[in-house]
Parts: sequence; C-alpha cells; structure tokens
Amino acid sequence: MAAEERARARHLYYRARLYRWIGRRRAAAELCRRALGWCDYGRAHRLLAELTLPGEDYLRVLARAHQELRPATYLEIGVARGDSLALALPETRAIGIDPAPRLRASAGPNQRVFAETSDEFFGRRNARAELGGPLAMAFIDGMHHFDFALRDFVHLEPLCEPDSVIFVHDCYPLDERTATREQRTAFWSGDVWRLIVLLKRHRPDLAIHTIGTPPTGLGLITRLDPASPGLRERLPELIAEGLAIGFETLAPAKSAALNLVPNEWRSLRALLRGQSPCGTGARDSRAGAR
Repeated sequence: MAAEERARARHLYYRARLYRWIGRRRAAAELCRRALGWCDYGRAHRLLAELTLPGEDYLRVLARAHQELRPATYLEIGVARGDSLALALPETRAIGIDPAPRLRASAGPNQRVFAETSDEFFGRRNARAELGGPLAMAFIDGMHHFDFALRDFVHLEPLCEPDSVIFVHDCYPLDERTATREQRTAFWSGDVWRLIVLLKRHRPDLAIHTIGTPPTGLGLITRLDPASPGLRERLPELIAEGLAIGFETLAPAKSAALNLVPNEWRSLRALLRGQSPCGTGARDSRAGAR
C-alpha cells in the first residue's frame, strides 16, 4: 500500500510541475497538496514552497543584503556546509558558529569558524572582542527550535547597534505538519515561527518582518536596542510562553501573524535601510496580527 500511495503522490507531483510550467500556479499548488495527502513526498513540499513563496531564495536575498549593507562584521549561527557564510564579502570580518561544520571549501582569510554550539560560544568567549567591534549583520540558522533561536537573538542583540540587522531562517512554515518541534517530515522548518509571534508580543519597539523567500521564509529584525534587558531577564518564562503557542495562532491569517512581506528587492532594500516599503502591504511588529 505504501508503494501505491507514493506512486499516486508522484503522479500528482509531475502533473503539478506541468501546471506550473503552463502558468496555472494555483492549480499546481492544489495538486501538490493532494500529493501530500497520500504520503510525505518531499518533492511536492518543495514545489509547493516555490509556488507559495515565489522569487529569489533566501541565499540570494542574503547575498543582496551583504552587497547592499557591506557590513563590517557578520556573525552566523548554523554554518553547515558554508553556503551562506561564503556570501560574506572579503572585507567583512565574519564569524561562523556550528558544533559540526561541514564546509565545502576553506573559510576565507577574514573568516573564523568555531566548532561549538552557540550557547558554548557566548558562554565562554567575548563575542565583541572576537568580532573586533559591534555586530553589523547576523544570520540565525541553527537548530530548527524556537527556544534556541530566542536564546541566539538574546545573545546577539547586545552586540549590535540600532541600525544593525538580524536575519532568522525558517520563519514561515508551509503547513502544520512541517512546523512541528520534532521532525516528522522530510521537508521541515521546525517551530522557529514562534520567535516571530513572541517578539511581536514582547518587543513592539523592534521592526519585525518575514520575507517571503523560498523555501521557508526569512525573518528580518531591525531597529535593535542593544541596551534592552527585557528578554534576557525573563528568558525561562518567555521560552515557556513561546512553547505554549499553538499553530492555530497562525490559522486565521498566517501572513499577518508573521508580518509577511513580498519577496521584492526594491521593498526589501527599503526595509534594510530602516524605511517603510511602498506598496507592499508590509507592517511592522507594532501593527500586530489581525
């Protein structure tokens, strides 16, 4: 029976690819959902992600951000094979943190990779001294768990300046089964989305957006306050609150709940510069979810 279900899912997936090719994107997305109704078919989830979140993928958007901002310093949590760390410009002093990095190529001359967890790194090292100054840009892409992402944000914000930028991967889940805390599907974004919901509740001073990049969205946090003590002092309480947030919180209007903005560079460039994008329907954390 499992083989038959997979065959049905595969057939629907290839029909979806054809429909996308002829421009029937909505019908293609529906075919992907039907395929996923038969079994956990990862290729259908990936195609659905491209249909739901069109445009350049998150790595291309990060590359544009490096070129636009030209940050003096950059810190990345979750290096893996080094694809995103490699986007840092040669003049940027970059730090990567990962307990088990698997770099495709050697780190650049202005880059250092620490083979340890982010909790270990921040617990034993002077991050500002390692960077040689304040943190201009960061990317959180470690564990797909909300509480890890929250702790990483709490460690990073004091290193920043008000015009610094923090990106967070996996903030826009496609559906409930891929947004669980424990991985049950091949395509999985985890529960990092809870970070966006929680920060909107407790840090209305931040500008919080989720860029609609495939495959699972890219959080963008600006207007940082390195002197803010609120999150650190209440961290255990906030973690418990975040873990209690159910996926149904997103169900009425997921885009609004996660402050989704279109994946269009002209608008994203304005957000990076601390400006309000025109004509995108974007809202920052102070607008809240409706």
